[in-house]
Amino acid sequence: MKHRLSFGYFTILADNIVEVTIDNGVELSLEMIEECDGFLKAHIFGDFGMLINRINEYTYSYEAKLSIGSYEGLKAIAFVYYSDKSKSLVEKINLIRAYDNWNSNLFCGLELEWQQAFQWLKDELLICDEQAVSNPI
Repeated sequence: MKHRLSFGYFTILADNIVEVTIDNGVELSLEMIEECDGFLKAHIFGDFGMLINRINEYTYSYEAKLSIGSYEGLKAIAFVYYSDKSKSLVEKINLIRAYDNWNSNLFCGLELEWQQAFQWLKDELLICDEQAVSNPI
């Protein structure tokens, strides 16, 4: 199911996987990150993964870089990029957020790796589920 937010589309691909496609030319702000958080809390329950489809070119404000991906229950992020510039931006954000130890992976959309990104997320979430069952709190 596809949902329109003020800055892009969120598509629920599975119960626990959401694809994010940001509009071209947007600079993601802290307020947009908060809008994203509100959407996730309303539509995704439990552990989940995000497939960030970087088909469009966009940037992040400094504050957004520091807070993006800090969602409760987020277990894996797959970034699908379509240009060297987009790949470089994702790598820089991963460096800035290295202390968060994100479980993330990059996939090249030009090499038709979107499906691989989706499968990787499903596999990572399955691993998280198995670990939760074998190590209950």
